[in-house]
This record gives sequence, structure tokens and C-alpha cells, in this order.
Amino acid sequence: MIDWNVAVQTGTRLVRPGPQVTPEEAFEVVDELRRLAKVAEGHVRDFTGIEAVGTEATQATVVDRPGWIRANVDGFRVVLEPLMERLAERQGGFGGPGGAVIAAVGSRVTGMQVGAILAYMASRVLGQYELFLPPDPSGRAPTGRLTLVAPNIVHVEQELGVDTRDFRLWVCLHEETHRAQFTGVPWLRSYVQEQMTEFLLASEVDPVAMMERLRQTAEAVIDAIRGDEDPDNPRGGLIDAIQSPEQRAILDRLTAVMTLVEGHGDYVMDAVGPEVVPSVKEIRARFQGRREGGSRLEKAIRRLLGIDLKMRQYAEGSRFVRRIVAEVGMDGFNKVWTSPETLPTHAEIKEPSAWIARVIGTRSLEAGPAPEAGQG
Repeated sequence: MIDWNVAVQTGTRLVRPGPQVTPEEAFEVVDELRRLAKVAEGHVRDFTGIEAVGTEATQATVVDRPGWIRANVDGFRVVLEPLMERLAERQGGFGGPGGAVIAAVGSRVTGMQVGAILAYMASRVLGQYELFLPPDPSGRAPTGRLTLVAPNIVHVEQELGVDTRDFRLWVCLHEETHRAQFTGVPWLRSYVQEQMTEFLLASEVDPVAMMERLRQTAEAVIDAIRGDEDPDNPRGGLIDAIQSPEQRAILDRLTAVMTLVEGHGDYVMDAVGPEVVPSVKEIRARFQGRREGGSRLEKAIRRLLGIDLKMRQYAEGSRFVRRIVAEVGMDGFNKVWTSPETLPTHAEIKEPSAWIARVIGTRSLEAGPAPEAGQG
């Protein structure tokens, strides 16, 4: 279904070059990012009370933009190829009524589309925790990898005019929080992978259903370009347009957990405090202004690709975490990591008191919030 080589070739050909630096400057950036990632690991552990597992012999992987594209294609292959085989088997090798439609699209065309999207994203992502890289040599489970995109970090810090060490540590705090979440909470990675698997296997290949998905996709494109969006019921862009009804229910669960982990990362990177990142308030204010800016075309692309939706996840998730910690302390909040059943629903993300009532209970509230991790 997807020609991964074409995706890499297209992405690396289309991606814009990063800021110009000398080899010596590049070496210094890479070295400092690796060191600051290790510093951030300790701050995240002390503040959140979550111990990242298996990081003793590993360090952050620092890449350029083409390296980020190749890493993401490798991650997609780890997750998607087995699922595509299962989907093909379930649908009889795509030999049914929908087979001609799927064959007409072609794996090379799909590869080009994936590559073009990755080229756009590769100049914007500062870092990420890659759940499915590198694959575990034992074949049982992936080990995960923290990746930082050096040229993008340098570009943004130059554009914002902020203290470089503070900004780099600030970014590392966010990504190290994700590493702590997915290595320190034993069941979380498998839960996310299960939801992704269910989502992909719920795909419809019936030609009538596919034509309806394509019609909705076209409407999403038009809405994104025009800027027509209902603020009370925003579209999710292309991803929202192509889902089946079953996928929407799965995506609701997946969105809730990803809103939690992204919001938790955003909360931690700011809340660790000025003693760790002295200019954190200035960085956040300037960074937020950058997030909300851009040309009309840029904003249309962000809506179309669901980037604006991700920005809302950061904000909603951060508000949820802040509210819970304020009311029941960090120990109380950490009950969210007990099991899939203690994760907040999409509705509870918007109304944290409902999660507190369900998971913490009113009796615990009478004693007041517990002291936050990292505080006296």
C-alpha cells in the first residue's frame, strides 16, 4: 500500500535545508543537546515522581531534518507493515469490490503523499519520543528512542531570540517527560499500540464507503483553505474526514490518552520552575506567539494536517494536569497511570472534576492536596 523508499526519497528531496552553521557549531549543538537531555531526565524524575526505565546506557538521538524523515518512515514500517498484511488477509488480498479502487491509488503515489507530509513536518518538529524505534533485538517489543531535531531547535531559538541553553533544556524537559511516561508506566506503550492497531484494522475498503470518505476529505480541504471552522465543533482535518464510525470511537480513546501525555509534557516543562530554566516565562510567551502565528496558507495547512488539533491537545491536557495537581497533588495525579481504566476520558479532560470524582473520590479530597513532587 505504501512504497516506503519513495516516501523517504520524496521527503528528503522536498524538505527545506536548516539554518547554516559551521561543522564546529553543529558538533557543539549536538553535544549540548545530549548533555541537557540527561540533565532533564533527573529533573523530570524528581518533579513527577516517575522513574524512566532502561535509560542508563542510552542517550538522546540528535538528527537533522532528513534523519527525522528516515526515522519516522522506519517507525511507520515497524507498526504498519504487519497491520497491512493482516488487513489484506482480512479483505482477501484486496481482491474484492474495493480492490480496484485501492490498486488505482498505487503504493508509489501513497509513498509520495507520505513523503510530502513528512517533508513539511520535518522542519517544524523539535523532538519526539519514538515509541517503536529501535526494534527490540529479541523481537518481543520496541525499546523506544528520544529524538531531538537539532536544526529546528537552532532555528526556533534564533527566531525567538531566547537564551539558547534555557531553550534547549526546556525542549528536553518535554521530551524526557514522554520517555518517563512510556518507560516508567509499564502498560502505557502497549495500550497506545493496541488502540492504534484497532484503529487501522477498522478501516473500510468498501468502494461506497471509500467514496464517502473521499467526499468528506474534499470538504475538509476546502474548509481548511477557507478557514471555515466551527470553534465549538472543530474538524480534525484529513484524519477526521477519512475515519469510519468505528474508528471515530477508537480515536476518541486514543485522543484522550495522547492529550494527557502531551499536556503532561507541556505542564512539566513549564512547572519545573525558574531555578531550572530561569527564562521559562519569556520562552513560553514567545513560543506560544509563534505557535499561533503564520500566514493564511500556513494556518490552512496546519488545520488540514491536524497540527492545530495537536496544539489544542497541548492546551487542554496541560489545563487538566494543572487542575488535578492543584487539587490533589502530584501523588494524586499520578493515579492516572495506574491502569487504562484510570485514564481520563475525552469528556473528563475537559472537566477534570469528573475524573477526580471517579478515580480519587471525595473522601481523599477532604484531606487536601498532597505535596507536589520536587517540592519540600
